[in-house]
Amino acid sequence: MNINPVKAFSDNYIWVIDNGTDGIIVDPGESAGVLDYFDKEALDLAAIILTHKHDDHIGGVKDVLAKYPETPVYGPKETASLNQVTVKDGDEFELLNKTFKVFKSGGHTEEHISYLMGNDLFCGDALFSGGCGRVFTGDYQAQYDALQTFKALPNEVKVYAAHEYTETNLRFAHETDPTDPSFAKALEEVQAQRAKDQPTLPSTIGIEKDINLFLQAENLETFIELRVARDNF
Repeated sequence: MNINPVKAFSDNYIWVIDNGTDGIIVDPGESAGVLDYFDKEALDLAAIILTHKHDDHIGGVKDVLAKYPETPVYGPKETASLNQVTVKDGDEFELLNKTFKVFKSGGHTEEHISYLMGNDLFCGDALFSGGCGRVFTGDYQAQYDALQTFKALPNEVKVYAAHEYTETNLRFAHETDPTDPSFAKALEEVQAQRAKDQPTLPSTIGIEKDINLFLQAENLETFIELRVARDNF
């Protein structure tokens, strides 16, 4: 199975999962780039999967469906107006002969969900490399709980987050704890990647346990302190 990013806006990645013939689009915030990608790669569209309701994740759905009108859309109840299939925590479904497991990962939005396909995690804005999403709901417990769910996944699980925020997240981590060599080393590596305009994703759960302050937070109070500090960074 191939998994490739299509760049969108200033820092979004629209992930495309394909088997060489058919593809799945994850969170098409805009349509032009991903439609061009499908044309270039001669792919048919098997499905669209959505993690949450923000426009930079769903804004391109209608235009994609205009070209591929029979395409099923999977998403949480907060995207119900776009869904053919509404899914929730604990659900499983099959696409391209792969099983997708659904996890509730709220906090960024009320009904944010993530999808695990084998060892590939599509987590929208719930988990970033070196960080996590802003808690727009104010429900820090939900976001903290989501991080504990991610933390419990096997180290080899790959993290396909939806934004290129890694460098900023690691600058924050390094300034928060300049004595930790993991942050300094990771920041140097990421800066070299970004200087070449290379994606820093996917990461892995194992890597994130080493470089992600938010995954390392031992309790809710510590997480809230970190998240508020990151909001103001």
